[in-house]
Amino acid sequence: MADRGWVSTRVIEAAQAGDRESIAAVVHGANSHVRRFAEHLCASPQDAEDAAQEALIILYRKIGSLRVTGALASWMFRIVRNECLRRARLLFDRFDEAGAGLVTSAEEQVIRRLEAEIVAQAIRELPDVQRRVLITRDVLGYPGRVVADRLGLSNAAMKSQLHRARSTVRLGLGGRTDATGGRTTSEPPGA
Repeated sequence: MADRGWVSTRVIEAAQAGDRESIAAVVHGANSHVRRFAEHLCASPQDAEDAAQEALIILYRKIGSLRVTGALASWMFRIVRNECLRRARLLFDRFDEAGAGLVTSAEEQVIRRLEAEIVAQAIRELPDVQRRVLITRDVLGYPGRVVADRLGLSNAAMKSQLHRARSTVRLGLGGRTDATGGRTTSEPPGA
């Protein structure tokens, strides 16, 4: 099936005005673009499917709030990105809740949240394949062969991408201090 572009400005304007057929045409026209973007951004195929569905529902409900018709693609991609990030945060929160009995103070909870956000930002900055491998393998816990199969990589390529991703995240975190002002690296003070 050939990839079609986004719908015309005329159809988008009619959708913004509330024309139901135009709204359906805009949603239908955005479907393949949104799904493809979600597949590249989200950690798992299930998250990608859910994020794409959520983005299309938001498009259907809020097309009237789109201010510039030419901004439809960037608006949709921003919705998908935010939905994928929200799903990743939910996953981090589940891991955080598993260790919640270990947290003894509100200050420690804030520190853990800040550290988790720093790590999440470092992961977001990874190249697409590395990010997907790292999240699917290390965060979601899928076995290496499953990760390789799902992402269409050889086992060796998956291991290489995982190693690069881990190294890049480690390097990205290397110059930071933790929330209490202490160094997060193993360098001696004053190094």
